[in-house]
Amino acid sequence: MKLLVTGGAGFIGSAVVRQAVAAGHAVVNVDCLTYAACLENVASVANSPLYTFAQVDIRDSAALAQVFSQHRPDAVMHLAAESHVDRSIDGPGAFIDTNVRGTYTLLEAARAYWQDQGRPDAFRFHHISTDEVFGSLGAEGQFSETTPYDPRSPYSASKAASDHLVRAWHHTYGLPVVLSNCSNNYGPFHFPEKLIPVVILNALAGRAIPVYGQGLNVRDWLYVEDHAGALLMVLQKGAVGRSYNIGGENEARNIDLVRKICAILDQRRPGAAPHDRLIEFVTDRPGHDLRYAIDASRIRDELGWRPSVTLDEGLALTVDWYLANEAWWQPLQARQGVGQRLGVTT
Repeated sequence: MKLLVTGGAGFIGSAVVRQAVAAGHAVVNVDCLTYAACLENVASVANSPLYTFAQVDIRDSAALAQVFSQHRPDAVMHLAAESHVDRSIDGPGAFIDTNVRGTYTLLEAARAYWQDQGRPDAFRFHHISTDEVFGSLGAEGQFSETTPYDPRSPYSASKAASDHLVRAWHHTYGLPVVLSNCSNNYGPFHFPEKLIPVVILNALAGRAIPVYGQGLNVRDWLYVEDHAGALLMVLQKGAVGRSYNIGGENEARNIDLVRKICAILDQRRPGAAPHDRLIEFVTDRPGHDLRYAIDASRIRDELGWRPSVTLDEGLALTVDWYLANEAWWQPLQARQGVGQRLGVTT
């Protein structure tokens, strides 16, 4: 297949690009290279004849039309998005602009191309979203594909809106779409403003490790390479018009996650142990969802997918990757907002 992947220089998008090329698919990586993008994420495939990069903003309809016309993809995998909740609290406009208007513009470009090609049945538009669109859970229960939407942050609201647009373009225009909603990703190439890389890098530097509230918020953690494999499976085997929840089967409270990382670092860098002495509880984020949990039975039962990496395994792999790749993360420390407390506006 020839895939048009938006956001392919980002964290999850680059994992999809690397796996797709390894599987023999041609990939056109469409990314406008915002602050969280990094072309080093796809350096391992950059010289492959199967890989092409196009620096294009998904809000630019003319540029998108040219990309579709030139490369004639068999499918679109839409991962480009503003994704950091704290940044969405400080500046919601960018999230509405990229995640809503950008998705609309991409849908229209894809629809025009699909219609021009004679509306081929095999064409797919795969929209990748988040479990945060479902809101917050209590101590029990899980999100399923039929859970009502109840977003609580500007980020999750913008992603919910984009999900609705994709479904509308399917029902109104017949565009063959599939959707997926994932739990929290982690792993190599994770931009260093998110929780797990913040813990690792602050611990290595001997800086305070900030934990929101009392660290009791629960997330289901999905290793990014597992997620990328699931996304390619949904694209190729998922039923048109259907959505699939993708989870890691790895629930953990934030404070327990942080302590697990500190324990791994105590083993890898014992001279600075114990690293958990650096934990510092800070004022919670406004509207912080208490718990997310994914019911991934649909993708397991219908497509035969389930995660292969446990949380303990994935955290060890992630810590080791950051220890071995200082040349990747060190320059990113200077990017705007990294290392600063964001999202404190009430």
